[in-house]
Amino acid sequence: MAHLSDMTDEIDIERFARHIVLREIGGPGQQALGKTHAVLIGAGGLGAPAALYLAAAGVGRLTLIDPDTVSLDNLQRQILFRTADVGAPKAETGAKALVALNPGTAVTAVTAALDDDNAQALIEGADLVLDGCDNFETRFAVNAACRALDIPLISGAVGRWDGQVALFNASAAAPCYRCWVPEVPPDAETCARVGIVGALTGVIGSMMALEAIKHVCGAGETLDGRIFLLDALGMDSRTVKLAKDPACPVCGA
Repeated sequence: MAHLSDMTDEIDIERFARHIVLREIGGPGQQALGKTHAVLIGAGGLGAPAALYLAAAGVGRLTLIDPDTVSLDNLQRQILFRTADVGAPKAETGAKALVALNPGTAVTAVTAALDDDNAQALIEGADLVLDGCDNFETRFAVNAACRALDIPLISGAVGRWDGQVALFNASAAAPCYRCWVPEVPPDAETCARVGIVGALTGVIGSMMALEAIKHVCGAGETLDGRIFLLDALGMDSRTVKLAKDPACPVCGA
């Protein structure tokens, strides 16, 4: 585990000028971002753009959790890294890139795999969790930990040309991820097997960061209780309401 930079309560007026003039963010919203601790599960295709935009937005503290090292085939979509980073730990390399972008953001790198046993310990104390991992077992562990600790969870996922973003666990009455995906789908696909267009991960990862900023600042209408679905090939999108499942294995009765 590595820790970089120091958090400050002061707002860099020039750096965040475009936020401060927004009515929905302003000075109070920027201060709220500066006091926020966001944990990102995965520093890959979704976590990379999400982390960059959160650091750029002035989120005070970021924790990157990823056990993997950078590989050459990551560079088609994982924009935190460069060719010279191949073979280096993703979390630590990503942390350095984020601090280079905004030295005012404190970044902690965790080079460990999150699972049922350590999930709560890894995310405890966070104000918000963003999950962009690539397997359902980790997603289930993250969701259960967020539900147990009352931490809102922004979940993003991509496949081939499709993407989705949702906000779960925003309140006790809100649905959780397992209300949406109760079990591992029998036909679950991986990007390594079926492919993924790189720019799509940037779109969905950026939307995850956008939802995080809206949630922290209380701006507009978040995806609380809803899921955004994107078909990038046809450039069609829709937002679907999600109901809390009484039979949910995590939050149901």
